[in-house]
Amino acid sequence: MSTEQHDTPSVDAVPVDGTTGLDTEALEAVIAAPGERFRHDYLEMRDLRVVFDGFVAVDGIDLTVTQGDLRFLIGPNGAGKTTVVDAITGLAPATGSARFGGVELVGRPSHRTARAGVGRTFQTASVFDELTVLQNLDIAAGAGRRPWTMLRRRSVVPEHVEQALDTVGLGHVRDLPAGVLAHGQKQWLEIGMLLVQDARLLLLDEPVAGMSQSEREQTGRLLQRIGEQRTVIVVEHDMEFLRAFASSVTVLHQGSVLSEGSVAQVQADPKVVEVYLGRDAGARASASAATGGAPPSPGSSSTPSSPSPSSAEVS
Repeated sequence: MSTEQHDTPSVDAVPVDGTTGLDTEALEAVIAAPGERFRHDYLEMRDLRVVFDGFVAVDGIDLTVTQGDLRFLIGPNGAGKTTVVDAITGLAPATGSARFGGVELVGRPSHRTARAGVGRTFQTASVFDELTVLQNLDIAAGAGRRPWTMLRRRSVVPEHVEQALDTVGLGHVRDLPAGVLAHGQKQWLEIGMLLVQDARLLLLDEPVAGMSQSEREQTGRLLQRIGEQRTVIVVEHDMEFLRAFASSVTVLHQGSVLSEGSVAQVQADPKVVEVYLGRDAGARASASAATGGAPPSPGSSSTPSSPSPSSAEVS
C-alpha cells in the first residue's frame, strides 16, 4: 500500500532509533505476571518427524526447551528449522510428540494451538497491512473474544494494548497503516501482537532480519527479558546476534539434532564446524580442542583461504 493514499506521514519521516525504540519500562507492565503462572511451562519434543512425499524433512527430533532458556535454532539451509516450527504450530503434518504446558500440539489445528498459548512469527511479517498499528494490536488482543464482539468498534483501547504499543516502540506510528512500516518495525509489531495474545511459547523466525544494529540490540534485550518468563525459540541466520543473546543453541542438520549446548560448546563441536566449513576444518577443530586452542566458530574462517559461509548458508 502506498503512503500517498493517506494524509498521515510515512514512517520513513519518523526515524526509529534509540529515542523512539523499544520501551523496557513499558515491557515490565505488559508481561508482569506471577512467576508461578509460567513455572511449569516447557516445550518437549519426542521423536518428532515430518515427511513430505517420501522426503524426511524432520527425522525423529528430541528436544526440550524450558521457561527462562532463550533457545536459538540454527543449521544450514534445508536443515528442517522452519519445518519444526510448522509442525509445532499445526502447519505441517507430523508424527511423534510435541507437548507444551502438558498439552499435546501434534495434530492440533493452528487455531487450537494458538489457544494453548503458542504464538509464532514468520520470515515475512504477518500483519493486516490496511489496518493501523493500533488496530493490529487490538485485534490480536481480542483473539479470545466472541466473533460478534469483534465486529464492534471498541470505545476504549485496553490498557495492556496501549502498553504493548509503547513496549515495541511504535507509539509514534500508532495510527499509520501497518503496510507502510519497515520490515524491522513489522517484526516488532508481530512480537507485540504475541504479547497481547498472552502467548507463553514464542516461536520467532528470523526476527532481526532487515534491522539496523541498534534495532537488533534492542530486539535482543527485549527477547532476553521475555525469555526470562516465557519459553522462546528463535530461528536465526545472524550469528553475531546469536552470540550476543542466545542462552543455548540447537544445531539441526538434515532434519536431525547435530549439536546442542551453550554458544561456546556448539562453536567448539567439530561436527558443527565440519557441516559449516568442511571436513578439513572439522579435523582442525578437533586438533585445536585437543591442544587447548580456540576452534573456528560457525560463520568464521579458521584460515584466510577458507571462505566464511554467507548468511544464506548459515541459518
